[in-house]
Amino acid sequence: MESRITELEIKISYTEDLVDELNRLVYRQQQQIDLLVQELRGLREQVRTLQPHEPLSLRDELPPHY
Repeated sequence: MESRITELEIKISYTEDLVDELNRLVYRQQQQIDLLVQELRGLREQVRTLQPHEPLSLRDELPPHY
């Protein structure tokens, strides 16, 4: 009985370590996601400011084989 309790305690300890590690990983990934969202918003704003307000003529576009 004592050995079973010891094994369970060991498994709980490993599980707690794994959960802590996964929590840290999720936190870092969320930070990366937040940064990417900010960068995406910035890029969208840049595209909006660079887009011409008048439609382009088809003559201005290069053919696909160029």
